[in-house]
Amino acid sequence: MPALPSSLISSLSYAPALTVPETAGGLPAALAGLPDPRARRGVRHRLPVVVTAAVCAVVAGYRSYTAIAEWVADAPDTTVLALGIAPDRRPSEAMIRRLLQVLDPQLLTAAVGLWLAGRAAPSAATGRRAIAVDGKSLRGSRTTNAAARHVMAACDQVSSVVLADTDVDGKTNEITRFQPLLDQIGDLRDTVITADALHCQREHVTYLAERGAHWILTVKGNQPHLHQQLTALPWRAVPNATRDTDRSHGRREIRTLKILTISTGIDFPHAAQAIQIRRRRHRLDQPKRFTTETVYAITDLRVHQAKPEQLAAWIRGHWHIENKIHWVRDVTYDEDRSQIRTGNGPEVMATLRNAAIGALRTWPRSPAAATSPE
Repeated sequence: MPALPSSLISSLSYAPALTVPETAGGLPAALAGLPDPRARRGVRHRLPVVVTAAVCAVVAGYRSYTAIAEWVADAPDTTVLALGIAPDRRPSEAMIRRLLQVLDPQLLTAAVGLWLAGRAAPSAATGRRAIAVDGKSLRGSRTTNAAARHVMAACDQVSSVVLADTDVDGKTNEITRFQPLLDQIGDLRDTVITADALHCQREHVTYLAERGAHWILTVKGNQPHLHQQLTALPWRAVPNATRDTDRSHGRREIRTLKILTISTGIDFPHAAQAIQIRRRRHRLDQPKRFTTETVYAITDLRVHQAKPEQLAAWIRGHWHIENKIHWVRDVTYDEDRSQIRTGNGPEVMATLRNAAIGALRTWPRSPAAATSPE
């Protein structure tokens, strides 16, 4: 099966002025510090070379160890030479499988994140960086004796690049992995962290305050006392701070956001503002049948630190990790049906898919192979 046109290497073949080292070559450099779990004796292919080849194969749509090995075997001699592989001595499927099963997925994600951050074009927007935190189950990793693996990731809202991830094993949950996940990101000062209601925890906001980060957290029924306090605020007397309308997927949505400064009465540390988000939706073919959803959130950002439009953008931008990462992995890369289950294989393959999505998003000549529902 030949490589698809969306492959980094195939894209380079249409641009003779560029070479693999110039465009994809930054990845081996970023992977150079990654510890190799293999014994030194008998190593024929360096770790950065094998992982770079695997990323190129995943970009091209190859989804398993066997398929990655087929891509390496079928790639032109000039391509594998540019990757640092001798054409007559290419990595085997067994070697690729064994290596990917024992790699450290967290260290791999950190290295790939640095590489993608260097490739991403500077954002035209100014202000604080926003990072979304969310979890995802790798359903295909489920066995008769074990539940599906669960991973949690931190994603840059603007570039949609995954900056860190961590495994959530069956003995714990996402709450206990929140701090270890963000510990992988070096500097969080003035960064805005967004998370769903599960992470509306006092320990989390105390940790973020120590790191110099800000936060916006959704509040739902898992914090009943706090949720009751927020719903009891005099929202009817508060004018809309923002209002916007969107048409997509055969429906129209009207979103309004109200903000109240918190002085007293809200029992949550560091909370400065309460937010009410109301979404009214109707199908375009049924304009009179509306559904309304009201969601509450809190933040430590004060009035002078963020405009209402920024708060609305960060709250909506939180779902980029669902729409631009998780959805693409499930639909484009068919992750939920992956049969990889041994060792660190499921988490490493998820990281390779994140790398592929990020590479396509940051490659200016890419045909936008990794599309999202928005």
